[in-house]
Amino acid sequence: MAGDESVFLRAKDRKYKGLTEDEQKEWSGPFYFIQAADPQLGLMKAWRIGDCDSGGDEWTEEVQLTKQAVQAINKLQPRPRFLVLCGDLVHAMPGCPFREEQVKDLKEALRGSDPDIPLVFVSGNHDLGNTPTPESVEQFCRDWGDDYFSFWVGGVLCLVLNSQFFFDSSGCPELMEAHEVWLESQLQRAIQTPSCHVLVFQHIPLFLHKPDEEDDYFNLQKGIRERLIQRFKQAGVKAVFSGHYHRNAGGCYDGLDMVVSSAVGCQLGDDAHGVRVVVVTKDDIIHRYHSLDQLTQRGMDEDLKKLLV
Repeated sequence: MAGDESVFLRAKDRKYKGLTEDEQKEWSGPFYFIQAADPQLGLMKAWRIGDCDSGGDEWTEEVQLTKQAVQAINKLQPRPRFLVLCGDLVHAMPGCPFREEQVKDLKEALRGSDPDIPLVFVSGNHDLGNTPTPESVEQFCRDWGDDYFSFWVGGVLCLVLNSQFFFDSSGCPELMEAHEVWLESQLQRAIQTPSCHVLVFQHIPLFLHKPDEEDDYFNLQKGIRERLIQRFKQAGVKAVFSGHYHRNAGGCYDGLDMVVSSAVGCQLGDDAHGVRVVVVTKDDIIHRYHSLDQLTQRGMDEDLKKLLV
């Protein structure tokens, strides 16, 4: 279920006093955005007690962390152009207990975000189920908007993908086919339409460290991964932003930057709860993970801020 419009119209229940899509196709100078991933309301307690297969019956910590992120981002000057949440918005799978309450509480936590900072939602495996169905995809779209779409911002083409279709589309082959047709059309458009950069947002990383690594729960299968990498490179994709791993990881391969960001919520490694600041210049994409405490106390790093001048 795809859309194709300005990012500022993707912010659910918001209107942006900005530019038209045609105007957004033009480079207008350096800017930055915030990438976040895996607030995953309900996982922190479930992880501590070793019961991750349940829906998670407590999520106060994740709500507070999400509110901290929102408050810290609201204070940033200049404002980020948008905030993208790269999947696993809640922990309870479709149809599981606590699902509706977690969705409701995450929406409430995000309600305090600055209306001039549009929100872009990416679907994750916990949002759709490990094997998505037409019903689970439809529910995500009702809650958060389309599960895949494209938008222009400041001369940059951004593609939001449903990576769960790459993982297991056996429960919805027709939706997978529609996603594939749409993706190919977008990649062809990227080849034919001038842009400063092409960026991809998806939940599951192509790879965690290097393209030839072994298949893992946290990456895409090697055959699918290799085909996507080649297609992305041909279309001039500069970077792919993802979450899912609950740790910072990633690597560069032949000009393609695979960026894996740790979580707002539950950490599975040694990283702090945080978000990634991504600066877009005419020639490059520069990004750095900031802990929520750092962002709250000091804002974004000064050397990144200087790139915006």
